[in-house]
Amino acid sequence: MRILLAEDDTLLGDGLRAGLRQAGFQVDWVRDGAAAERELRAQPYAAAVLDLGLPLMDGLDVLASVRRAGTTVPVLVLTARDAVPDRVRGLDLGADDYVVKPVDLDELAARLRALVRRAHGQPQEQLQVQGVQLDPAARTVARDGQAVALSTREFDLLHALMLNAGRVLSREQLEQHLYSWGREVESNAVEVHIHHLRKKLGAELIQTVRGVGYLCPKSGSVA
Repeated sequence: MRILLAEDDTLLGDGLRAGLRQAGFQVDWVRDGAAAERELRAQPYAAAVLDLGLPLMDGLDVLASVRRAGTTVPVLVLTARDAVPDRVRGLDLGADDYVVKPVDLDELAARLRALVRRAHGQPQEQLQVQGVQLDPAARTVARDGQAVALSTREFDLLHALMLNAGRVLSREQLEQHLYSWGREVESNAVEVHIHHLRKKLGAELIQTVRGVGYLCPKSGSVA
C-alpha cells in the first residue's frame, strides 16, 4: 500500500517512514503543507498520515482543501495538539482518524490498515478470494489452508488486487500501489509478478482484462 506521510520534523518523519516501510507500506514523505496538498490532489494514495503543525500550510487547511476538491483518501491526523476542540475540528473537516504524538508504530500501522479496509468496504482484517487467504498484518498468504511463500512485491500486488476484488486495476494503478518515489520500475514488472502469483496460487485467481488491466474476481469474500 502506498501512503503519503506529511511531517516536518526530520527525526520523527525518518522514524515513521522507516517503521511504516517495515510494516509493508510504500511511503512518500513530504515536509510541508503545500506539498501535502499538492500530492493528495495528484496521487491515488491508499491513505495519508497528516501532521497538523506543518510549515507553509497548516494541516487542517490541507485537510479542508483536499476535501473540498473531492479527494476521498483516508486521512489519519497525527499531531501534538491533544485539545478536544482541535480533535473535533479535524474530524469535522474530514479526518478519518486522529492520533496524538507520541505514537506507537504498530498501532499506527494497524489504524492505517483499518482505514484502508473501511475505504474498500472490507470490515475484517483477513481477505479471502477463491480459497486464498491474505493477512495484511502478518503479511502471510495461504491457499486452502496451506502457507504460500511470496516475495514482498508479490504480496503487495496480491493485496492490492484482493482489496479491490471485482474491480479492474490497470498496470499503472498497480505500479502506483507497489512503488514509492525514487523506485525504478521495470516495464514488465507487474506482468512478471502476476505470472509468479498465478504459478503459486492458481491461474484462475487473477484474470486479465485485455487492454484494460487485471482483476481479482469477487467471491463474497472476507474471512
